[in-house]
Amino acid sequence: MPTRVPDAEFRDRLAAVRDRLAGTDADAGVWFGATSIEYLTGFDHVQTERPVVLAVTDDRVAVTVPRLEVERVEPNPRIDAVRHYFDYPGGEPIRTAAGMLSDLGVESVVADADGAPGVMGYEGPTLSEFVDVESQSWVDRMRWAKSDAEVELIRESARWGNLAHRYLADFTEVGEHPATVSQRASMEASRAMLDALGDEYVPRTRADGPAHAGFITGEQTALPHGHTANRRLQEGDVLVTGASANVDGYHSELERTMFLGEPSDEQAHYFELMLEAQTIAIEALGPGVPLASVDERVTDYFEEQGVADLAQHHVGHNIGLGGHEPPYIDHGWTDHCAEREGREDADAEMEPGHVYTIEPGIYTDEYGYRHSDTVAVTEDGVDWLTHFPRDLESNVIRVA
Repeated sequence: MPTRVPDAEFRDRLAAVRDRLAGTDADAGVWFGATSIEYLTGFDHVQTERPVVLAVTDDRVAVTVPRLEVERVEPNPRIDAVRHYFDYPGGEPIRTAAGMLSDLGVESVVADADGAPGVMGYEGPTLSEFVDVESQSWVDRMRWAKSDAEVELIRESARWGNLAHRYLADFTEVGEHPATVSQRASMEASRAMLDALGDEYVPRTRADGPAHAGFITGEQTALPHGHTANRRLQEGDVLVTGASANVDGYHSELERTMFLGEPSDEQAHYFELMLEAQTIAIEALGPGVPLASVDERVTDYFEEQGVADLAQHHVGHNIGLGGHEPPYIDHGWTDHCAEREGREDADAEMEPGHVYTIEPGIYTDEYGYRHSDTVAVTEDGVDWLTHFPRDLESNVIRVA
């Protein structure tokens, strides 16, 4: 029952970027992206208008943070030096980071961006105003394939997401409001998770629980990113659910199409088409399989069934520290890889350690139909990480 990233993972990650750094003429690798900084050091933060800047040299790891993050980052055993500024814009974060680099003897860097992302009103300056900057996306690429430890964290997320989903189904009744059913299911699953894990749970949330489940209902299901409707549940509703849990920053994805009461023949028909499409996609997964080919198989099936016009998105995406990560199971992925300079053909193929959500959907004018399961690619096949029943009978909620 793993609950945190082992220290050895961070040592391996830092060693990997140092190997890449050694192949350049730069003095340091620099990262502005919050997820990349977390991936390399375990320091997680909310990315706001206050930039955080991580620098890795051949023998040092240093970070620049706003004053309000100092106490959170200083105990981190993987970070050797912490510089801080008071706030943005008065604290001049990039100038402070440039001073940190100067103290490290750094004159040139390879960075994930030429400055902090423009979120929440942040505006410049660029890092290249202070040092020579070349670009790199090392961490983004490293995150494609998960280690065994990462897969186990995603599996643990799926375990608690499955419990949250079970509560969601159990609490769903005619007359209840979708928002309060979701809150109740999330609370009960989070309570169970916290009670079971105790001190082993790594605090990663603010004001909410580590497990969550919810759904969209009725006409909103026809929109892949629909909202929770402000109306109470009715007999005959179609539900598209979602459940997951945060385990030291790692996530899974479990979604089901459910029915409140017996589905109509038309609803059952579309459900079975969706279910078969998902089965086709999962059975096509494996090491060395072109990602584009999986999406194409589903498209071919939809065309055979005369419902290709009801699809609105590709089959799936990688998942881990981010809810959506590359690579994507998309018919355009092979061409995408071929167009990127310096990429090998293998970038277009699945590899052991890739973890995908498999979620082909059908969307009519009235309702949407989508399951999503989280599946890891292994050396010789796949490993299902989510396990809530997929069949129609198991996804009908009986009405008394």
